[in-house]
Amino acid sequence: MSFAAWIRSVSRTTGSRDSARRRRPAVRPTRSVRLALCAVLALVGTLLAAPPAAAAEPRIDLRVLLVTDGSHSVEAIRHFLQLEGVPTTVVDLAGGTRQKITPDFLADQVDGVDRAKFQAVVLPSASTPGLAAAEHTALADYERRFRIRELDAFSWPGADVGLNTPRYAGGLDGITSTVSTAGPFRYLRGPVRFEDNSPTVTESYGYLAEPLPDDPAVGRRFETVLTAPVPGGAGERGVLAGVLHENGRERLVLTFASNPHQQQSQVLSHGLITWLTRGVHLGYQRNYFSVHIDDVFLPDARWSVEHNCTPGDGCPPGVPKTPDIRMNPLDVTHLLDWQRRNDFPMDMYYNGEGSDEAVDRDGVDPLTTSFVTLRSSFRWANHTYTHAFLGCVQDYTVVPWRCATDPATGQVLYASQEQIAEEISRNLQWARDRGLAIREDELVTGEHSGMRLVPQQPIDNPNLAPALTQTGIRWIGSDNSRDPVQRRIGSALTVPRYPLNTFYNVAKVVEEVDEYNWIYTSRADGGSGICEDNPQTTTCIRPLDLTTGYREKIVPEGVAMTMRHVLGNDPRPHYAHQSNLAEDRILYPMVEGVLQGYRAIYAANAPIVNPRLSEAGLQLQRQAAWRQAVERGDVVAYQRGGVVTVQGPAGVEVPLTVPEGARVGTATGPAYGEGYAGERSTYARLTAAPLTVVTPATATG
Repeated sequence: MSFAAWIRSVSRTTGSRDSARRRRPAVRPTRSVRLALCAVLALVGTLLAAPPAAAAEPRIDLRVLLVTDGSHSVEAIRHFLQLEGVPTTVVDLAGGTRQKITPDFLADQVDGVDRAKFQAVVLPSASTPGLAAAEHTALADYERRFRIRELDAFSWPGADVGLNTPRYAGGLDGITSTVSTAGPFRYLRGPVRFEDNSPTVTESYGYLAEPLPDDPAVGRRFETVLTAPVPGGAGERGVLAGVLHENGRERLVLTFASNPHQQQSQVLSHGLITWLTRGVHLGYQRNYFSVHIDDVFLPDARWSVEHNCTPGDGCPPGVPKTPDIRMNPLDVTHLLDWQRRNDFPMDMYYNGEGSDEAVDRDGVDPLTTSFVTLRSSFRWANHTYTHAFLGCVQDYTVVPWRCATDPATGQVLYASQEQIAEEISRNLQWARDRGLAIREDELVTGEHSGMRLVPQQPIDNPNLAPALTQTGIRWIGSDNSRDPVQRRIGSALTVPRYPLNTFYNVAKVVEEVDEYNWIYTSRADGGSGICEDNPQTTTCIRPLDLTTGYREKIVPEGVAMTMRHVLGNDPRPHYAHQSNLAEDRILYPMVEGVLQGYRAIYAANAPIVNPRLSEAGLQLQRQAAWRQAVERGDVVAYQRGGVVTVQGPAGVEVPLTVPEGARVGTATGPAYGEGYAGERSTYARLTAAPLTVVTPATATG
């Protein structure tokens, strides 16, 4: 007999006894019957009070659905999701056979449990004309059913998004917006300024509007996230971003256009992703900045302001040599004081021969004495002993130079494996003899030589890979402009580096500006005309003032360029030269501009991460491996209630970001990951057992 039939049977039996009481004396039930009836009634009460089975927590897969029409704003969001490593399914409205958005596309069941295939939805705008009405309905129903959030990348203000018609429409260049630092933006210190890089070009465009009044009767409420003053207004402020809570849905509406290269977009992007995913998503984000100082202990050649070339490095015969540039002990003291004041160490890439030559010539080298005395205050790394060119043998009988060849065979001549290994090993021994603490598996060769250099040397020196393996090198710096993708050379992985906006052959402001003018001005303005000959890559400028041009033009441009890297989840290092720390010490304003600009925007909970070469290389390796794992579909990750589950092949490193308070395994387990920007995140290495992380209740609220 079924449980329901048993209940009906008991009810009928009880009813017949009640009728019998009118005809004959009642028979008192036995104690066992009374106990059974009590148990049945208690069970019935429990079943009636319990929620239906359908109320079980659904499974929410950790993947974002992004619908694009190709516009800049939605493509910017797509870019930032990719940078952080958030798995994303893209529906391209321009595709002729695109995926239609249906209830079955959005959700199904797995092992009897309702599954939302996407944890969040990104649309080009609230209206998105490219979607059919049925698709809009499917998305709205899906978002209500599973509490999925939606981000509308750029929308016209109106009642459909909880806003009045705009008070202002136009350029937003240079405005200072105010962001709510609660919730997903708690990594920001305060206001966010919109870029204004050109007085003649509108770089940002948007609308400023006021929210409609909340309407509790229909469940509508507008939560302001980002505001700005209305230009020409009497102190009024308008909304640039806000969340419309309506009819069981949450939609974050942006009323300003963006692209991924604008600083305001970079600054706000992580908070948008955090809001969109309720703080739980696959992906890992940091703001990186490190500076390598090449050629430490060596003298660097000096630019000739008179002849517009560098004697010994490209000048015609007969141009008199300029004095070499080399740091002195006062420069070392200044560097140490600067590092302490700015809480920012720089990496000293040294060449031991520069020290040995000075000692051999003068009996003592004050620069070496100063550095070695203070050796524990600096980070040291191997730049080879002599700074030799370790690629092909260079033939300077032609301009530009070419690779020399064997007259008998015509084969290209290269630096030998023995020479390369000697350059590495001898410099390591130099450091050991002087007590310098270095990572012996890190290396940057002189001029990034040995690696391919187009057009002269289109392949790596064949002797480089075996030399790196022989000497145990695991990380080798490369030139990002010609070798931007990490790759393997023997035992080593490359770590692309960005140059800072200072030339290697200058120590004075006037030298820097003069060389800059030579490269970037036309022949009519006294320049080289390089900008005229290469209009696709170089823009001609008016000559800069030799005394003010550096701080007014070169530094701001260099800071802006570097900040794009810092805010791009990009661990690639930057580099300059020891010459830039000597005499006028022109590097410091550039680095200070980056540090001060960053710290004015970001709160203390999101400090700049300053990795060594090996640490930067490891992050690049992890990012590339994760992209490949996502493309292969290796990892399954989902959330049910407050528990995140991640499964995949053992050994795969999975980036996962969760709210503060998240614990591994159970609610009382160890804290997950590392704290950054008010969240917890790390690359977790999977084992045979699934990774489970318990998030606090606020994560799903």
